Amino acid sequence: MSEPESHAPAGRSALGTWALRILPSGARVALRGMRDGAARRHLKLAWMRWRIDLASQRPRRARFEGYTVRIRDGASFYMAYKDIFVRRIYHFESPRPDPRVLDCGSNIGISILYFKRVYPSARVTAFEADPAIFAELEETMRANRLTDVRLVHAALGATPGMATLYSDESVGSFVSEADGPPPPGWSRHQVAQVRLSDHLAEPVDFLKMNIEGAEWEVLSECGERLRQVREMVIEYHHLPRLPRTLHRILELLDGLGFQYLINDFDAETNGGVVPPFHLDPESRYFLLIYARRVA
Repeated sequence: MSEPESHAPAGRSALGTWALRILPSGARVALRGMRDGAARRHLKLAWMRWRIDLASQRPRRARFEGYTVRIRDGASFYMAYKDIFVRRIYHFESPRPDPRVLDCGSNIGISILYFKRVYPSARVTAFEADPAIFAELEETMRANRLTDVRLVHAALGATPGMATLYSDESVGSFVSEADGPPPPGWSRHQVAQVRLSDHLAEPVDFLKMNIEGAEWEVLSECGERLRQVREMVIEYHHLPRLPRTLHRILELLDGLGFQYLINDFDAETNGGVVPPFHLDPESRYFLLIYARRVA
């Protein structure tokens, strides 16, 4: 590739202009107007995306932000890095250097790496149910020698016990009360299930939740114990197989004294919210609910 031309508009570096040319369209939109530091991250992100063979399901090791991870699905890693490290969807301000964090649905641990980057002394409890992904989560923690991180191999639910988990053995999984055959290409596992409320006996500085549609079930069981949480980001899933519970979640948060806002990621991550709007039984979209307790 030839060197980028140095005729960037005022206030934008040549590096930023180059990034605007080579990044995918959604990332280009997010990049416009960002500082050079963010532009460099986007350049690194674009290089990483193209270097990984997105069609391959073979795990690959990659270095990013000083960390090492084993990537099974390049496209999913690209989205996670963009949302978590570049757009900082899980950022929070802690009044102390060792905040307590509950990471519900940790996947391979990209969010944990972000928490430890911002707060090296953070005390993280991480929940991941999928056996294949949990093994990679453990590997991420070992490879990066992270301390004060407790890994819990379990699904979150309203009742403790065992649950049926369906997995695509890569990045997708969900817990179901049904015990039928898995979808084509997926596998079925019996996994432990625990209650989030049992981990709310003491204050929590930040709660991150991405549990594939079980958010209402888990949050509603916590009840008043959710008042222990100072800030949270919940990923709400609107998927064909799921009940519609957004209104219930917001009502619960409001009743417990939380203020909240709703974000829809960006068009690249969340194409289901791009105008012109449309809803039918097969519609799919995701929302981020940011909530903070106020006096």
